Amino acid sequence: MHSLSRRSFFLTGCALISPQLSGRALIAGQSTGSGRDAVPATFPTQDPDVVREVVRVAHFDLKRLKEFVDRRPTLAGAAWDWGFGDWESALGAASHTGQREIAEYLIGNGARPTLFSAAMLGQLDVVASFVAAAPGVQRIHGPHGITLMAHAKAGGQAARPVVAYLEKLGDADPRLDSPSLTDADIESFAGTYAYGSGATERITIDAEKGQLGFTRANTMKRGLAQRAPGEFSPAGAPQVRIKFVVDGRRAVRLDIFDPDLMLSAQRA
Repeated sequence: MHSLSRRSFFLTGCALISPQLSGRALIAGQSTGSGRDAVPATFPTQDPDVVREVVRVAHFDLKRLKEFVDRRPTLAGAAWDWGFGDWESALGAASHTGQREIAEYLIGNGARPTLFSAAMLGQLDVVASFVAAAPGVQRIHGPHGITLMAHAKAGGQAARPVVAYLEKLGDADPRLDSPSLTDADIESFAGTYAYGSGATERITIDAEKGQLGFTRANTMKRGLAQRAPGEFSPAGAPQVRIKFVVDGRRAVRLDIFDPDLMLSAQRA
């Protein structure tokens, strides 16, 4: 058995597969057309493509982030659902990747500090106050199922007192164990599954380094953790179940429960 790492959840969940979007159109928050076409269909809510890009670059690119937030400071509070309710804010992205400068910039522009940002920034008094006010809060997971301890460790030297404090608590790093998949498992599950006739009504299951990935057409890939034979949960959503129905040696259908049956998809 092995624990799915913070890095594996993050990489399969967003950064490696996120598209590079048009900077000029996104900064303007509108299409490249004119007249009525220039107003986003999502108006007056913020353009979802802009929000997704802000959260994405908050993992690693301060210069790019400033292009958005300096122009529109409310984007400092941007949050994105990577799938199945795995919400991540721009500050949350900076916090679990140890991007202190990005985190401080976002907070300085109105992002709401959290327990997880405090852990990464080495704010021991804040973390201890959270735990005193709500015992057990240290066991709550952040985006993509990343633990509070992992956030503190991402903070490096400045967050070492927080790491030491959490080590004394003893339960701030609960990991989801995922049994390793065999080659036969991967061959059985990997493939394309359809739940309708539309071009986007397709789910691709693939594998990388023994871990399955789940991708609906035109969306972000989610890493899957095995919870039982033929049963998985996506990154950041342990309550969701993706169950494969196997006929012989091959899965012929997958069912998604969130918490009740959401859809069934037949192998294409």
